Amino acid sequence: MPVPSAKQPPPRIQIEGTEPVIDCGRYPAKRTVGESIQVEADVFRDGHEVLRAIVRSRPVGAKKWTESPMEPIDADAGGNRWRGAFAPDALGPWQFTVEAWSDPFASWRDELRRKVDAGQEDLESELGEGAQHLRAAADRATGADAKALTAAYTAVADTARDWQHRVAAALDPETIAAADRCPDRHDSTIAGPFDLDVDRERARFGSWYELFPRSWGGFKGVTKQVPKLADLGFDVLYLPPIHPIGVTNRKGANNALVAGKRDPGSPWAIGHHDLGGHDALHPDLGSWDEFDAMIAAARKHGIDVALDFAIQCSADHPWLTEHPEWFNRRPDGTLKYAENPPKKYQDIYNVNWDSEDWRGLWQALHDAMMVWVDRGVRVFRVDNPHTKPLAFWEWLIREVRTTHPDTIFLAEAFTKAAMMRTLAKLGFNQSYTYFTWKTSRYDLVEYMVELAASGMQEYYRPNFFANTPDILHESLVHGGPAAFHARLILAGTLSPSYGIYSGFEHFENVPVTEGSEEYLDSEKYATKKRKLDGPLLPVVKRLNAIRRANPALQHVSNIWFLDAQNEGLIAYAKRTGDNVLLTVVNLDPQWAQEGSVTIPANLGLPPAFGVEDLLTDARYDWRIGPNYVRLEPGGAHVMRVSGR
Repeated sequence: MPVPSAKQPPPRIQIEGTEPVIDCGRYPAKRTVGESIQVEADVFRDGHEVLRAIVRSRPVGAKKWTESPMEPIDADAGGNRWRGAFAPDALGPWQFTVEAWSDPFASWRDELRRKVDAGQEDLESELGEGAQHLRAAADRATGADAKALTAAYTAVADTARDWQHRVAAALDPETIAAADRCPDRHDSTIAGPFDLDVDRERARFGSWYELFPRSWGGFKGVTKQVPKLADLGFDVLYLPPIHPIGVTNRKGANNALVAGKRDPGSPWAIGHHDLGGHDALHPDLGSWDEFDAMIAAARKHGIDVALDFAIQCSADHPWLTEHPEWFNRRPDGTLKYAENPPKKYQDIYNVNWDSEDWRGLWQALHDAMMVWVDRGVRVFRVDNPHTKPLAFWEWLIREVRTTHPDTIFLAEAFTKAAMMRTLAKLGFNQSYTYFTWKTSRYDLVEYMVELAASGMQEYYRPNFFANTPDILHESLVHGGPAAFHARLILAGTLSPSYGIYSGFEHFENVPVTEGSEEYLDSEKYATKKRKLDGPLLPVVKRLNAIRRANPALQHVSNIWFLDAQNEGLIAYAKRTGDNVLLTVVNLDPQWAQEGSVTIPANLGLPPAFGVEDLLTDARYDWRIGPNYVRLEPGGAHVMRVSGR
């Protein structure tokens, strides 16, 4: 038989099934600064030795690892699953490993206890072995631990004393604690390192408001709205593209192919041969000084300004003349405008990602983004990232976040699930979702379980926009104000991040044609006169305050769906520590609905408890088991458990 060739014997400890690890370590998991990351792994070996395991963590580039203990979570059932946690304290890329080793002294103690409990008294050989372990531990220890272990060694090795005193010295809690602080890791085995991306809290939690600056008086007008937006509790102010707009093939009102003289055009038709492209401001919106003042005002009020990053060009974009090789042309030499059949975008041209000068194109896009990063923008909503190379996004996000790790990228990708998941894995910090189209209780529960418990929760951070300039869902068209209220509460309590597009608070719900998701007189092609005075805003303000005050609403994976014996009602609990919220929403915008909502015993609540409806300040007595609820059309309870 062949002789093993390794100089050292192979490891006997196995570490398997480490979590969270994304695609066998290809991509990092995600957390925010100060947020605990729970690490689990199967740790086992042959024999009966006592094992120890720890999580080791550090920022990438740091020399020193921080160690956190792991404990078996199913030891009573004879399992091998271990769990530990750590909380990263800095932005940027991190690494963690799982390390395990056999503990000879603990194994000896366990064996000794069992022999003593069995009534054995001839323990001289065992005590001699224990003395050796204590001597070795004393040599590894320093300070008070070294003194304590040396004293224990002396007592255990003293054959003149009776065996009971020697056993007591070996099993003394202080001796055990001192030995545990200087372990023998002679057979240490390490799994990893595994990657982790650490963001600021805004990547996980925030309330977004979207507006077109041209409908608010440009940058000066938007700046005037910042204090009101802050008072309403918004954390992010998202602006569609603010660049010069092309003239050639400019779209008119309601996407008309011919624009009138006063039609402003679509902001997504980026670029003007005289005014600039992706690194320029539309002059009608204001100057650079006014833009900087808007950013500063938002920062003063704790608001991030998010800019749209759309990789597409009007026919008048400077790049078309400076870099014609970056664009697709038909065999007859004409440019190929963008299409998503049956939609046509005659005012927009896509770049040619297969250009021989793809490196130059990538670098130009990077440089354009850095213009805004250097002016203090730290959030970008990326338009249709699923139609661009994945390798480009992985490179761009890494390049930007290497120097500015507080930058956040939101993927606006309504496409196939695999693509949406991969965009999140490769670096996007937040993602649009299918929420807009999930309107029934079954669909909402099924989708939330996927987001919260399928493994996606480790890397995919949802942002539930209730509406967008492109998406006016039929539930809002036909449901009226009640539907708007219900969708607002659902978005803000199901997802840590949510958003509304201006007009939502006014219940705007008229489509351009029946069955269309496009708004009539869409703001994409027109300038409107907007004000922050919609009738839904008091509820928005209240909801945002509730979200900020209750940590349970700032996470996605802590949700339990509750049995509500009426398909018109959806009920769920969220819990973070002692903060427990119960939400019930009437999904029917036409009729009041009633039924019982059952609180299960495994939610960890007392048999009877009080709740406070944070939307209305009403108080109710609830209990484990069924509880009666009646809600008006689109109505909701957002209740905090407050005790008996």
